[in-house]
Amino acid sequence: MTTPFRSLHVGIDGYNLALQRGTGIATYTRVLSHALAGMGASVDVLYGLNLPRSTSNSRMEDLFFDRLGKEESWSRGRFPRVSWWRETIRDLSHPAAALVPVTRHDRKKQIPSVDRILNIPGLFRRAAGHFKTTGRLLRIRIPHPPTLMHWTFPLPIMVDGIPNIYTVHDLVPLKFPQMVMRSKTFHFNLLNRLCMEADALCVVSEATRKDVLSFFPESEQKIHNSYQSIDINTLRGAQHHASQDMIRNELGLNPDEYFLFCGSIEPKKNIGRLVAAFLASESSRKLVISSAMSWKSENDVKLIERGVSLGRIQCLDYVSHPTLQALMINARALLFPSITEGFGLPVLEAMALGAPVLTSNEGALAEITGGAALDVEPYSISAIEAAIMRLDHDDMLCAELRERGRARAEFFNLGRYQERLRSLYSATAGRLGKF
Repeated sequence: MTTPFRSLHVGIDGYNLALQRGTGIATYTRVLSHALAGMGASVDVLYGLNLPRSTSNSRMEDLFFDRLGKEESWSRGRFPRVSWWRETIRDLSHPAAALVPVTRHDRKKQIPSVDRILNIPGLFRRAAGHFKTTGRLLRIRIPHPPTLMHWTFPLPIMVDGIPNIYTVHDLVPLKFPQMVMRSKTFHFNLLNRLCMEADALCVVSEATRKDVLSFFPESEQKIHNSYQSIDINTLRGAQHHASQDMIRNELGLNPDEYFLFCGSIEPKKNIGRLVAAFLASESSRKLVISSAMSWKSENDVKLIERGVSLGRIQCLDYVSHPTLQALMINARALLFPSITEGFGLPVLEAMALGAPVLTSNEGALAEITGGAALDVEPYSISAIEAAIMRLDHDDMLCAELRERGRARAEFFNLGRYQERLRSLYSATAGRLGKF
């Protein structure tokens, strides 16, 4: 593989990397960092941990790693009090990032493969408050700035003096505002501003591209579809470590004797219809639900609890990524009939690991699976039930889906993702005379 970007220096944000338990976007950020390093690029990660402004290097390092992974999403927390604004009003217009030293080798495992760690105290909360009150992006400075800044999420921030690219994963807050906690008005205003000021918008599927254009048609020339990726070779290497004994001994599960759902219990995941369909089916297999959070889901939780009381559903709290991989490898199938997704990373991971997939024909999911999954109408409980029973009874169908899924996953391998990133960065920075 050629690497024409040896001198490329890319900044990415650590917003989702700093959250408790992270999100699918945290995985996106880690894969992006890994892909860039493989292209020979230098990578900075910019965090917004609330560290004291006057801190020695050694103290800053200790505080940074102590607070990493314990942040709260600004979309869920309260905005700062008036006293906080008084303390920070002096630098709200162009705050500068500070370098965080990393001297201990064991700490490097807690962060992606990067060249520099940067931090601006309270950055993401401050930027949200700034945008909410002024309607403008918070302009910031980075010492020895990167060639370009690739924001992994629509954030109301812009680095001075360099191209800024923003990844848009989905438009759920605009299309299905009842399904999310984010404000539709805030999200619309932010995306509208980014469409005007961003140098490029990176989307993760053609479905998301079409959604962006339906709301912001003037942004067409700025949109680039890079899709998402996983390191398939590394992921498949995990199969050697995915012990069936671990599934049996730690989770009380037998290979091929359960279906798997993984993801948050929230409206767009369609967990209520999935559980209703499963309980209506005659499958003797269990449904394993691996979920880390729950909101707007009282009825769904009651339905799940009924399944648990019947011995047909087993719930797991947050599990490590290796454990989740083991669950996927040994499952009869992944059941993921979301109402909408911008991409659907669990579906790609399951296909790469050779797990049959049942998914939705809505949003990006049919696009990502590309005929390698069993697609259903997500609003139809009877259709989901019928598909579950097909997977339950038909060994040949499952074998076929395993092979088709592995082949389809190659479309999203790391090499192809890197080529899409090259195209995105060349089109953006090259157009602005940065290469």
